[in-house]
Amino acid sequence: ASSVGEIILFYPDMKGKPCEDHCILQHSNRICVVTLAETHPILQNGRTIKNINYQISNACSRLNNKVSGKSKRFLTDFAPLCRITCTDETEYTIYSCIRGRLLEVNENILETPSLLLEKPSTEGYIAVILPKFEESKRITENLLSREEFESVVSKRSAAESQPS
Repeated sequence: ASSVGEIILFYPDMKGKPCEDHCILQHSNRICVVTLAETHPILQNGRTIKNINYQISNACSRLNNKVSGKSKRFLTDFAPLCRITCTDETEYTIYSCIRGRLLEVNENILETPSLLLEKPSTEGYIAVILPKFEESKRITENLLSREEFESVVSKRSAAESQPS
């Protein structure tokens, strides 16, 4: 159900953590939506989300970072966006994956965390980022297309099923 001009890109093995896959939906107007890839551990094994926290540190809450006035927040590609804790106490940090201006975070998932599980690529998105114009083309070079990503995932599952 992709809209016209949307590119779906994947960022596997975030920060060296294998299998914590992120998905970036890049629209033709270059706005990027950060979501969980369907292979992310949060969406596996029937996990339930206990808590989503946009408070990254004592000094930094992504809820305060939204675009307003001159203090528009620019993110690096490894900027943490939020932390998600599941009911089994596993905790995952979701990263921006791309450099750009944080336009909004999805406050709906704070009230309804199940959106993240049920509709990760639509209403359960994490954040919306606007890359700099001159960088928007380069972003796609560092990310994988759906075909490349599926190839990585199938190699990964083959490796996992090998007896060690």
